[in-house]
Amino acid sequence: MTAPSTSPLSLLGLTRAELGELVSDWGFKTVHAGKIWRHLYLEGRTDWEAIYGLPGELCRKLYAETTAELLPIARETHSSDGFTRKYLLALHDGHKIETVLMRYSGRVTACVSSQVGCAMGCVFCATGQMGYTRHLTTAEIVAQTLHVDRILRETAPETPALAESDHDSPHHRHERLRNIVLMGMGEPLHNYDAVIKATQILREPGGLALGAKKITLSTVGVVPGILRLAEERQPIYLAVSLHAATQEKRAAIVPAARKWKLDQLMDACRYYAERMQRRIFFEWTLIEGENDRPEDAHAVGQLLQTVPGQVNLIPLNPTNGYAGQPSDNTAAKRFQEILATYGLPSTIRQRRGIDIAAGCGQLASAEG
Repeated sequence: MTAPSTSPLSLLGLTRAELGELVSDWGFKTVHAGKIWRHLYLEGRTDWEAIYGLPGELCRKLYAETTAELLPIARETHSSDGFTRKYLLALHDGHKIETVLMRYSGRVTACVSSQVGCAMGCVFCATGQMGYTRHLTTAEIVAQTLHVDRILRETAPETPALAESDHDSPHHRHERLRNIVLMGMGEPLHNYDAVIKATQILREPGGLALGAKKITLSTVGVVPGILRLAEERQPIYLAVSLHAATQEKRAAIVPAARKWKLDQLMDACRYYAERMQRRIFFEWTLIEGENDRPEDAHAVGQLLQTVPGQVNLIPLNPTNGYAGQPSDNTAAKRFQEILATYGLPSTIRQRRGIDIAAGCGQLASAEG
């Protein structure tokens, strides 16, 4: 009787310790796991036979029983701003997700998805308008980050390395990925375990080694997830999509607020800030005539007086399923000035990739 076929194990879903256990279980010295890890993450390669000193049998098992394939590109779109690229990536089951590469002064940021679609249903968000299909695996989340890293390798100038430290060795001649924002398709805290494991893999020394302060997770306010982040002292940064300062208005914009009410969310944020001893980024999508008036700004200032935070003001990005309009710069500046009277720092988010639907709230998986 023929045994049923099984999918190969993705190395991208393993922590460095788990890779060591796998190598050990196969009967080889764990020192080889470090070689494999560096080859995969520092050199961006999966030609295992090229690793010096790797036993031939271990190499054969890696090819036969594992995979480290990245996600194929279904479509690539470049923004006219010259700094933003959006990638529609294909998953093994035929579904697709979007990942965005954004360049800023002195850094490159990857906007990474955590789900196919989203169950939260925020009215102005293209992903929320799609509905929920499934969670992404840890490997699929890590693969998006490595995809951006691969793009940076392919576009690197032909210049020699100038230094010999770990992060300036010949492995790092290409422009380095500095920041990850879990603000793509999906609600990260709805897929907590896979997302957090992915952040741990991306922070592992000897690999991409991203700093915890360079990873930001954005949530619409999944209260149990915020509390769990605090209890586990996860070191990544937290952003909370607020968008309204009263329960009634917030529930109309963010349906998840009907389950996790505003007062519960604020209690969770206060607990998180106190336990983690850090501020929270509060995201506020500015919608003309809806939540950009002076009274709205005063309500935000009063709501956040007891929570250490910073407000990121984001003019609405257009989507086909929502008729609202973005606030103009005058309204955004006025909002910011009012927040300052409460001692509340804020920034007006630099809009990127709007022409290719790569901005906040615009990601979806349709190929049209």
